[in-house]
Amino acid sequence: MTGSTMEELVPVVNWIDGLYPDANLLSQKDRWQNLLDHFEEKYGREAAFVARSPGRVNLIGEHIDYSLYDVIPMAIAADVLIAVAPSLSKEHQNANTVIPMLNINPRKYKPSECTVPPMGRADIDATVHEWTNYFKAGFNGAIDLLRQENPDFSPCSMDILVDGNVPAGGGLSSSAAFVCASALAVLRANGRDSVKKKELVELAIVSERAVGVNSGGMDQSASVFSVKGDALSVSFSPQLFAEAIPFPKINPPITFMIAQSFVTADKYVTAPRCYNLRVVECTLAAEMMAKDLGVELKDDPGPLGSSLRGLQHALFAGGKTERIPPVTLGDPQTPSEQQLESMLSMVSELLEYERGYTRGEIAMNLSISVSTLEEKYMTKFPVDADLFMLGKRARHVFSEALRVIAFKELLRNPASAEDPDLLLRLGALMNETQTSCREIYECSCPEIDQLCTIAREAGAYGSRLTGAGWGGSTVHLVPKGEVDTIRDAWIEGYYRVREPEISDEKLQEAIIVSEPGQGSVM
Repeated sequence: MTGSTMEELVPVVNWIDGLYPDANLLSQKDRWQNLLDHFEEKYGREAAFVARSPGRVNLIGEHIDYSLYDVIPMAIAADVLIAVAPSLSKEHQNANTVIPMLNINPRKYKPSECTVPPMGRADIDATVHEWTNYFKAGFNGAIDLLRQENPDFSPCSMDILVDGNVPAGGGLSSSAAFVCASALAVLRANGRDSVKKKELVELAIVSERAVGVNSGGMDQSASVFSVKGDALSVSFSPQLFAEAIPFPKINPPITFMIAQSFVTADKYVTAPRCYNLRVVECTLAAEMMAKDLGVELKDDPGPLGSSLRGLQHALFAGGKTERIPPVTLGDPQTPSEQQLESMLSMVSELLEYERGYTRGEIAMNLSISVSTLEEKYMTKFPVDADLFMLGKRARHVFSEALRVIAFKELLRNPASAEDPDLLLRLGALMNETQTSCREIYECSCPEIDQLCTIAREAGAYGSRLTGAGWGGSTVHLVPKGEVDTIRDAWIEGYYRVREPEISDEKLQEAIIVSEPGQGSVM
């Protein structure tokens, strides 16, 4: 049943039966028990609780969350688990907080320890890529929230052991799952037995930016708000809003497959040339269009304080502008197709340099110096680029926002349970997204394109990258009866070509038939 999950609390559960698909339940029970056994072995005491947050797959709405447009993701079964035991001592108010940070896989993720002085915060060096930075980011977000409630708050020490099976760099938001689970763990360890989903998401969005990634908010929302069995509609303007959208009960049922490219696309490593650069380009596109239209952009929740959605609102809030025909502002939670079509039509006129813009050209258009431009837009999250493709990025954002509206409408109002064209229309929208990501937003790669082509030729309705892109994973809407055919086509046409001796275990990790998963629990 469609409904908002905004004011709900993060569920507290005593069993895991409802968290995973039936086929995976026994292996997950073994995994949880292994985590708890290792915790007791390492620390000599039992864990008090486990904080869990899942990864996600984005169905549609790629690279538009940080421009504050709606997205439709869903949680997956892969997740991050953090077993926790708070300090038994009550005398921590004036003492350092000490947190040993251990991972179930110590060879890959080396043990570390975090020491935080009273009233201090965990020190994060964003120039060094360490797995512990994600826990520290969640820790800082949690204690910032607790200090808003009590300025004299000092966190307790705690023992933690982490187990994550969301592939790092796989485009399934391992970083957001880790930060959300970490913040949840710290809140619970420090006496917050009930945590609102909204406050967890809001603090996690800001917290992840501390590790050098200009996060938009979709990943954290999907990890926390998701409801098992449903898609999730997430809006960011005028404020964060999420609601579950059930998939239509049709025959054949809606089925998704996820395929990893095994091209690592770690946001942190590639951010200056890829992810963060796109955030800067979208922000500068909004600023340049606003300047040409004589519109003042107000500060908004975008990562750099302004956004293309903010530009749309500034243009249409008054119901008319001098440059475009009058349009009545629609529901602020659902962008109007007419508004977006008007925005799209202006891009070629206002951002006409198809070759891209130099820093000097952007600075001149904004009537600021190059040094001011760099300080305001390229210091918090450094970028590595000589040319900024503002027109192409804005075209993708506005067209993708239109596709999200169409996708959501199809889910909410299918013609009928027997509509033979529903899956074809949903798939066509996903295919359009992939084309835009490849040709306009330029965030795909040959391996992602190949996986999509193979899937479509084998019978998929729609195929596209999911996540940041430049590698990572793909998501596919497929006929339920063609799952094995598509899987075999990938194995023979992609995986065994890349790695002739690939193991069955790695193939099992590479290809997932995905069900909409449950969000964060503790």
